Amino acid sequence: MSIDTSKVADSNTTTAATAKKPGKAGAVATWADDRLGLGGAMKKNLRKVFPDHWSFMLGEIALWSFVVLLLSGVFLTLWYVPSMGEIEYQGSYDPLRGVEMSEAYASTLKLSFDVRGGLLMRQMHHWAAMIFVASMMVHLLRVWFTGAFRKPRELNWVIGCILLLLGTLEGFTGYSLPDDLLSGTGIRAADGFLKATPVVGSYMSFFLFGGEFPGEAIIPRLYTIHVLLIPGILLGLIAAHMLLLVYHKHTQWPGPGRTEENVVGFPMLPVYAAKAGGFFFIVFGVAAFMGGLLSINPVWKFGPYDPTKVTAGSQPDWYMGWPDGLLRIIPGWESVIFGYTISWNVMIPILIVPPLMLVVLILLPFVDAWITGDKREHHLLQRPRDAPTRTAIMVALMTFYGLAWAAGGNDIIAIKLHLSINQITYFMRVAVFLGPVIAFFVTRRWCISLQRHDQDRLLHGYETGIIMRSPEGGYSERHLPISETEAYRLTARDRDVVYTADGHVDENGVAAPGGKLDGVRAKLSTLMFADTLQKPTAAEIEAAHHHAEHEHALTAAYDGSPADGHQFDGHHAVEGESLRGHDDQ
Repeated sequence: MSIDTSKVADSNTTTAATAKKPGKAGAVATWADDRLGLGGAMKKNLRKVFPDHWSFMLGEIALWSFVVLLLSGVFLTLWYVPSMGEIEYQGSYDPLRGVEMSEAYASTLKLSFDVRGGLLMRQMHHWAAMIFVASMMVHLLRVWFTGAFRKPRELNWVIGCILLLLGTLEGFTGYSLPDDLLSGTGIRAADGFLKATPVVGSYMSFFLFGGEFPGEAIIPRLYTIHVLLIPGILLGLIAAHMLLLVYHKHTQWPGPGRTEENVVGFPMLPVYAAKAGGFFFIVFGVAAFMGGLLSINPVWKFGPYDPTKVTAGSQPDWYMGWPDGLLRIIPGWESVIFGYTISWNVMIPILIVPPLMLVVLILLPFVDAWITGDKREHHLLQRPRDAPTRTAIMVALMTFYGLAWAAGGNDIIAIKLHLSINQITYFMRVAVFLGPVIAFFVTRRWCISLQRHDQDRLLHGYETGIIMRSPEGGYSERHLPISETEAYRLTARDRDVVYTADGHVDENGVAAPGGKLDGVRAKLSTLMFADTLQKPTAAEIEAAHHHAEHEHALTAAYDGSPADGHQFDGHHAVEGESLRGHDDQ
């Protein structure tokens, strides 16, 4: 056997290659990997695949705004003094010079006027808090509307709800720290809410404030809660949230090649990490832009807190506005039971409805799974229109929230629109009950109409705008088939199965498990899927395609092509069957 020496690589070296001694960084990495076994885990996780869709960035906005909060918060702690000790202000803000105020308020003024970049950081911190809560809310809505809360992600939904609650409480403790007249009014309201608690209310107030309101302990205590307690819990829950995300793998939208068993997207390194890093700088830049140009919480205009004064038109930050709205519109209901005054007008909007709303929010995935009886794992998302009742339930809750939030500005609405505040209050009292019901039915019918539109597109194609006249004088619009990708997207969903109560008993006459609840569950399941359009069967799609072929044969003369020259060779996967589609583009 001969060897063509012209194809053998030559080497200009005279000694064999030897491995170089690893550098210091490599030696440290090898030492750590030998003892911790991080290499295998890191290699697997750094190649983790994440799908790509704009709606997935909503959660990232919440994550990166929290990072901005941490960074700006560390800056603020270097100058903020969490003390209610009284001093005489001698700073650079002339209108308040010589005024008695707390050290907390004086240090806030110093941050605003005397520390380089202090006002920018204060406003960045405040705007980032607004973005943090807003993005968590929108992210939660995205998860619900797309069905991303279903098994095995129920626990992550619960963590998300708790994160939303903690973010709201963190915001309240944060805007209370400057000890200005506006934030002091909010703390005064919180004291009233605590004292409205039957029997133990006054004890809770004394415990929190260290005596009679306002005392000298509330600001230091809020500061500890704001910078240590809640952020620590938030960090732990966010870490758990992200770990569960990686463990369960990310959900994805249906499409060709995407199944419940895989994830189609980009790996963590280098693509997703680069995109996530760039997105962090975008969020940071937007927060900096807002902090630099949009004034928020100008505490120097309000002055120091004085229990004998209140700021006209005072309102909390927007995410605390809806309980305030309920408080404004509820009638002055009070009762005296066993010598104790029960202030229903405070208890219901503040102490009952908000915790009840949180419990309802947490239980929604479990109630949905119980009604549908769906115990399967889901990694493909649903479009909101494909679950009309579920979508309508959340829109009803959003409507209640929005109306309550608007009621929190009833005085401002009355002033700006020149309306009667009493009329606005009476309207809101009815709207918070009637509005969600109307929103539920409108949203549900809207989703069903969108389902019908999708089914028409799937069976008959899309409208071309070409009007044809038949020999009999009738007019019709010509349709062309949708693409195979869109057809797959429209049919990549399961058919809904209505739960039915069997009511069987065994040979001993013992009723089947479930009992009366089975009947309730069956009725709820029937109501949940009533009027919902299921995706067409393979036979229905095939019949529609045959009809399209016949229609093309009749209209072929308009195209100047023979009647048999049009081929329908598309293939749509519906329930595992290959269906002949049509594509005359």
